[in-house]
Amino acid sequence: MSGNFLALAQPGVQQLSPYVPGKPVDELARELDLDPASIVKLASNENPLGASPKALAAIRDELAELTRYPDGNGFALKSLLAERCGVELNQVTLGNGSNDILELVARAYLAPGLNAVFSEHAFAVYPIATQAVGADAHVVPAKAWGHDLPAMLAAIDANTRVVFIANPNNPTGTWFDAQALDDFLQDVPEHVLVVLDEAYIEYAEGSDLPDGLDFLAAYPNLLVSRTFSKAYGLASLRVGYGLSTAVVADVLNRVRQPFNVNSFALAAACAALQDEQYLAESRRLNEAGMQQLEAGFRELGLDWIPSKGNFICVDLGRVAAPVFQGLLREGVIVRPVANYGMPNHLRVTVGLAAENSRFLEALRKVLARG
Repeated sequence: MSGNFLALAQPGVQQLSPYVPGKPVDELARELDLDPASIVKLASNENPLGASPKALAAIRDELAELTRYPDGNGFALKSLLAERCGVELNQVTLGNGSNDILELVARAYLAPGLNAVFSEHAFAVYPIATQAVGADAHVVPAKAWGHDLPAMLAAIDANTRVVFIANPNNPTGTWFDAQALDDFLQDVPEHVLVVLDEAYIEYAEGSDLPDGLDFLAAYPNLLVSRTFSKAYGLASLRVGYGLSTAVVADVLNRVRQPFNVNSFALAAACAALQDEQYLAESRRLNEAGMQQLEAGFRELGLDWIPSKGNFICVDLGRVAAPVFQGLLREGVIVRPVANYGMPNHLRVTVGLAAENSRFLEALRKVLARG
């Protein structure tokens, strides 16, 4: 006799749909019998520059220790982050990507009968992490595709334990300024942990986006999460971090898996963090590519959502799914975002100039076919 193991799962887990990542190049090549080298992938907000040479060298140096467990405390990386971010070592939590930080927060602070607040069109992991532990989600309608912070504040109640906010937001690329963030944090009740997700913040340096680190000292209920997957180009290694009070970091470390960040990720992140030239080139490439894509959309008569990330959402003015499929047949992978409540949009990662051109030409062809 076999049991119904779906029915035996926790109620929140039963109702979940698995996170769907961007389609891999090899999968599309198999499906349509295409040469993998001919495919352009602009679906997963990866850094098109390739990894930092210093990070690659650090990985090679680490190969000799392949049989050893990594440093479970991540001392070297935490020390660099603490120095760079102006915090103490015990305020840093390392994660298997910043997704891991979000999951740790949910495991530590959410449960049935409690709730998390986040925005419509926000990162898919917020509802997944919330629902998986049986907590309720208070989803606040977006304003101009972005966070309506006053409305999010109004959605907080006595059972709210976490608020997830992203700046800039994925998938919309929208953002809020320092005054809006400060006004919000001032009024959030002390019993609510605010998770400020800054996965793309390095791309916005010098802009009107606030730096979450500037608010940590004033707001003990703030946690800033960041990642090495985007601007630092280490997506496959899965390494991120959270910055908070020492008390919150201690709580997260109680539920954190031992050795959650592997040795290669630790070494590569240390090297990448110190490669200022690589980071500057990533920003320059992203800025130029964003301008290229915006110019292409303008020429095609399409609207888009202004973005501070390394991606942009284009409004096709109609259901985007057929256009997405048409682009796949042209060997171009982008990201449909109907699951985010945006059926008319496609999210496009900023690529190299040639990749951006290839996408725009494919988009032109597909749209012309009607």
